[in-house]
Amino acid sequence: MKKFNWNYPTIMWVGENRIKDICLACKNLSVKKPLLVTDVGLANSKIIQTTLNILNNENIPTEMFSNVKGNPTGTNVNEGVAFYKKKNCDGVIAFGGGSSLDVGKAVAFMSNQTLSLWDFEDVGDNWTKANSDGISPIIAVPTTAGTGSETGRASVILNEETGVKNIIFHPKFLPSIVILDPLLTLELPSKITATTGMDALAHNFEAFCSPGFHPMADGIALEGMKLIKKWLLEAVNNGKNVEARMNMLTAASMGSTAFQKGLGAIHSLSHPVNAINNIHHGLSNAIFMPYVLTFNKDMIENKITKVSEYLELNEKSFDGFLEWILELRKKLNIPHKLSEVINEKDFDLPRLSKMALNDPSTSGNPKKLTENDMRILYQHSMSGELFK
Repeated sequence: MKKFNWNYPTIMWVGENRIKDICLACKNLSVKKPLLVTDVGLANSKIIQTTLNILNNENIPTEMFSNVKGNPTGTNVNEGVAFYKKKNCDGVIAFGGGSSLDVGKAVAFMSNQTLSLWDFEDVGDNWTKANSDGISPIIAVPTTAGTGSETGRASVILNEETGVKNIIFHPKFLPSIVILDPLLTLELPSKITATTGMDALAHNFEAFCSPGFHPMADGIALEGMKLIKKWLLEAVNNGKNVEARMNMLTAASMGSTAFQKGLGAIHSLSHPVNAINNIHHGLSNAIFMPYVLTFNKDMIENKITKVSEYLELNEKSFDGFLEWILELRKKLNIPHKLSEVINEKDFDLPRLSKMALNDPSTSGNPKKLTENDMRILYQHSMSGELFK
């Protein structure tokens, strides 16, 4: 496999064994003592140990912080910042899945701020309150192909006091250098490959459907969906296929790049159940996808027909696209109903509906939403009944 250097939306070093360039990334950003942020599951893995050895061999002493939850919390960030300061670090290597990347980015952002993390929620111009010069350099190394957080300008962090997932935004959340190395993803279990892949599909899909004028985002989203159609099942069924892994990493980065245009109700519905019921984000996105698709049909049918043509589906129509989504989920063993992963007694419909309406992703949905719409969408996803 050839190696590539991309510069959109940031510097991206792409190809096999690009992790060997981690020291060059540190030197280019004048990082002399990085904090590697990852999760507990990866902390003792071979790929982490290899990375630390590469850094140590080049006399770049590296500290590691791994107290990161699957749905990362403000406590994770605050503890990471305290550790960063205690160890006198001067940059962050965010290494792992979306949770590790989100926490790593937030740690770098908060390393020299005086306000609290929640003061920078993505509302209005809150981001302008930040000390931009105090944001530490960020190197992102994704090991899953889903969130695309490596090309995103925000982190999604759970506020434990409110039970709400907040989007913390600043333009400098965008990592300065990204390393996309497919070899780091080869050991990813098929189940996680499937759910993170569906997360990437949700990002590209919702970005394309979001209203507004952003042809660059639309083009990226279309090609991202095409890569996922071609490579996701192969990556799940043959995890050692380096080409499949590379293309899925690329599609994930494309999804995050595209959704600067906007997201929609898939994410609005997902964030509350991720926060309250601790459901994996990619899994919930996959479950909600056909319900939101059919709910929005009258606003997006022409767009979806274009997507079906670009993806070269057998039936080039809205129904053809819906059938592809349903069949893909079935092949990936994704549950059709939310009730298959959440018990009715643990499902607080009024609270979740209100949280979903207030989620920042709601404004990007093609159809204007009400709290009752959110309630109905949740009810359909629990029963398994698609909108007609």
